[in-house]
Amino acid sequence: MNNKIGLLILTIILSIILACIYGIIHNQISYSISEEYFTVFKFEQFGLWENGYRDERLKVSLVGGLSTWWFGLIFGIINGIIGLTQSNIKTMRKSIIGATSRIFIFAILLGLIGVLVGFFIIPKLNIDWNIPTDLFDRQSFLTAGTMHTFSYVGGIIGIICGIKYQLKIKKANAQHSI
Repeated sequence: MNNKIGLLILTIILSIILACIYGIIHNQISYSISEEYFTVFKFEQFGLWENGYRDERLKVSLVGGLSTWWFGLIFGIINGIIGLTQSNIKTMRKSIIGATSRIFIFAILLGLIGVLVGFFIIPKLNIDWNIPTDLFDRQSFLTAGTMHTFSYVGGIIGIICGIKYQLKIKKANAQHSI
């Protein structure tokens, strides 16, 4: 049981780190789509506008880490606790890795879909979006925002699929041991 608790703790720590890395890379890509999404919205939201950081890419990375660490904590706890229910440490490790992979696959895929939806569909909708009115490139701003939203939705779907995956492994092992 001590090994399983150790793996639970490691899972939570690594999930936070992986989520931060994902957030940093994700934000670098979305910054390339719309600098304004950060300079007009995210930097102010995270209090990074007037803090002495000159390098915008560094600030984009900080926003990425600050906006995703908590998601890593949540899915790390969920994956780790469900992993504890597995019959042994090897199965626990396999189920956690599989669940975590599903989270990132769905977040990435839905983020990419978000770029397409944000570029081709969202700007054409006749909706009064709650966004700054003085934007130079409204379409890119909406595309970056849609990418962010879809990535979170992808992460949530990934968590659900990861839970199902882990429970499926648990059930298969239980039936195999009978």
